[in-house]
Amino acid sequence: MTLFVNDLTVIDFSFFCPQRGPVGESWIVDLTLDGDLNDESMLLDFGLVKKQIKGIIDNSVDHTLAVPTKANIDILQGDDKVTLESNFGDNNEHHFAMSGPKQAVCLIDAPSINEQVVTEYLVAEITPQLPENVKGITLTLRAEQHQSFYYHYSHGLKKHDGNCQRIVHGHRSMLGVWLDGMAMPSVQKQWAQRWADIYLVSEEDVVEAAHLQDISAAPGDICSRYHANQGEFELAISAKRTEVLPCDTTVECIADYMAKQIKQAYPDKQVEVRAYEGVGKGAIGYA
Repeated sequence: MTLFVNDLTVIDFSFFCPQRGPVGESWIVDLTLDGDLNDESMLLDFGLVKKQIKGIIDNSVDHTLAVPTKANIDILQGDDKVTLESNFGDNNEHHFAMSGPKQAVCLIDAPSINEQVVTEYLVAEITPQLPENVKGITLTLRAEQHQSFYYHYSHGLKKHDGNCQRIVHGHRSMLGVWLDGMAMPSVQKQWAQRWADIYLVSEEDVVEAAHLQDISAAPGDICSRYHANQGEFELAISAKRTEVLPCDTTVECIADYMAKQIKQAYPDKQVEVRAYEGVGKGAIGYA
């Protein structure tokens, strides 16, 4: 017997790429389970599927920075902390360093991160926790299919009580822009290019390099440090891969920031921005 669940959850996370650096991503999870019926004439109750398997995903990859341990990246693990450092780009021209609680990072034994690698990692995590009557599991990770422009961004929300506080996690997000009610794909394209693989940081979280305690910055880095309820977080990343916002980096603030920025270029137009946070959710900004 085979049980399927489409759109089980969405994994919102970032992964480290030797060429692109930290990349925000959102993958939809589809699931099939194979096995025998239990005493309730069920393979596994749908409620348990959503609670148990989604819970495993949430506690492993979701809202983390996934790091390929076989890539050229220095990884130092302590009892409750992890620090990372690497250069990235076609010529290793950009710098990245991060420290934070261990749960903010998902270390995967691979040279790079992609759908197949994460699928294999999750199947290995989930399988031992399934009941005996479930004999096999298949996961499919897929990006949202749409015609709109989109961008990959990473960020951290220090004021958030949950896993959004982790300093490098992210999303693959659609973007919609309207001027006086007319869709403006050219403006959408400009922002998608501007924020391709961007790290968004709140101005209030930016610190001088000398204030970093667990990592070192390179010349030209933007540095960030904050305390949240999961622990201390630090980041140093090339300024060319960063945009500093005069506000928090919640999707509400991002939509408002975009709308105000676009308004400066089109002062006589009514601006509407739909900024997505991953799949199927977001905020609308007006200016």
